[in-house]
Amino acid sequence: MLSRRLLTVGALATLLLALGLTGSASARDPGAECPPSHTDCHVWDDIPGNPGGPGGGGPGGGGGDDGPARKCVRDGVAVPCYDDILGWFNPQDGCYYKVAEPQPDDVPEGKTLYQASCGGDGLIPRLLDGPPPGFGAPPDPAELAAELLASLTLKNPRVGIAPHPSKGAGLVGLPVWLWTDPGPETWGPQVKSKSDRGVTVEIEASVEKMVWDMGNGDKVTCPTHGRAYVPATDKDTKPPCGYANGYSKPSGDSKYKVSGTTYWVVPWRVIGGGASGTMRTQRNSAEVAIEIDELQVVTR
Repeated sequence: MLSRRLLTVGALATLLLALGLTGSASARDPGAECPPSHTDCHVWDDIPGNPGGPGGGGPGGGGGDDGPARKCVRDGVAVPCYDDILGWFNPQDGCYYKVAEPQPDDVPEGKTLYQASCGGDGLIPRLLDGPPPGFGAPPDPAELAAELLASLTLKNPRVGIAPHPSKGAGLVGLPVWLWTDPGPETWGPQVKSKSDRGVTVEIEASVEKMVWDMGNGDKVTCPTHGRAYVPATDKDTKPPCGYANGYSKPSGDSKYKVSGTTYWVVPWRVIGGGASGTMRTQRNSAEVAIEIDELQVVTR
């Protein structure tokens, strides 16, 4: 049971070791009309897309984590350098050590009895002249930062798009509005701190950009979460985040599959001064398929 617990902690540690746009609305071409199925060439709506699947690996999981490097490794797996139950990790023999409490009466003068945990199911008594390597070391601030990141809930973004597939096809050349939820679990910021053995680390997680894949090879990068399209007021308004010039050709028999990725940046620091650093991670949305039609020109 003990070895299985340590590997689980180590595997978790390994996993943790983790926008500008301008555009203009296109005016209708003279003599152009919407296809018969449309009543307005601006067939946009404000219904968000479906949410993506779970990020994986717990609340802080997901692809692309770029956390701090680990210093303690056992059997090729990163493990915490300190464990509240097992004590301090000795990198020389791969065992955790803690002082036996209370010390037996027959412990020779100048020696200390330690309990070692080396991945088996029991504790091994070891009589030592002094603390083993790594014993009593302060916590690694980078490790505390990674643990804090793992405890955050960073949700996959939802796709907000206009035109939305539930309202019919959009049109070639008209801007596509893009947005996602602005909440702290989707966009940030989230601030959290943790103290261990006299060291307090604080992190602040927020999205620095969102990159949209338009399904035709084009990417749109936005520094903000955008804004939902409002049909009554936004027909001639450029989107704060969007595909400014729209699609250059209709989707035809297949639809354009649009998705987005949020890129989180997570700086961390030791309160009171000292070490600092930055972790990065990302979250991916589900795909939303949209149809694009051509404008029809009517000649008289």
